[in-house]
Amino acid sequence: MSTPSKLPPQHQDRQPGLESEMVPKPDSGAGDYVGSGRLKGKVALVTGGDSGIGRAIAVAFAREGADVAFAYLDEQADARETERLITEAGQRALPIEGDIGDVNHADKVVADTLKSFGRLDVLVNNAAEQHPQESLEDVSAEQLERTFRTNVFAMFHVTRAALPHLGQGGVILNTTSVTAYRGSAHLLDYSATKGAIVAFTRSLALQVVDRGIRVNGVAPGPIWTPLIPSTFTAEEVAKFGKKTPMGRPGQPFEVAAGYVFLASDAASYITGQILHINGGEVVNA
Repeated sequence: MSTPSKLPPQHQDRQPGLESEMVPKPDSGAGDYVGSGRLKGKVALVTGGDSGIGRAIAVAFAREGADVAFAYLDEQADARETERLITEAGQRALPIEGDIGDVNHADKVVADTLKSFGRLDVLVNNAAEQHPQESLEDVSAEQLERTFRTNVFAMFHVTRAALPHLGQGGVILNTTSVTAYRGSAHLLDYSATKGAIVAFTRSLALQVVDRGIRVNGVAPGPIWTPLIPSTFTAEEVAKFGKKTPMGRPGQPFEVAAGYVFLASDAASYITGQILHINGGEVVNA
């Protein structure tokens, strides 16, 4: 498992970015992760599962014995690779293409998962996008709506569709960010969505605890995913993650283990909490 401290300058002109074009490739842990059956017999649905953190989660879940459905926008080559890694781990995979910001498609993602696998045990709301701007005045109404639709509205839509099918022992995991806690001068709308996700996680946990469903979140710091070269300039990418106490960006596999823990029975007494995986930055949790 590689954890490079320096990244070569690079930029991608499309959003979302493509993992297949990144140098070096993000490390999903696919070659080294050894599962121990912590999710054996479970079915998981991961949004944004074609690449980055989502792929690492999907692969780790498969290595732990879960069948995995994953939603993605349109990154077909990346999605095929995630599908390959899940099946290589001996589990069933279901890639589902489309925009989960559309409520009808969000409903379809859950319906397709149930149709293919017959159940749903773990939902991971992970899909997100970000668009840096120097000033609040530069954040257009269109950008604001787009960021909230992908990062927050989609989370509501998918979770609402999934809840009736999550029984006792069901798990919902939401991806927030270190920016929800310390802010980001150039990612105002993104940071606002991530703060909303923290509040959503804590509130939903209280609402469904009597149903035996646990709801938690993970707040990654700077992680090497396709979101980075598709968001920042080549020069900014080369410096990405250097300001963390560890002096480097994290790799997706380093985040995925946290999701495995929270999805498993090892976290049976944890709900409404956020796990911080950020290279050593201390935040007011």
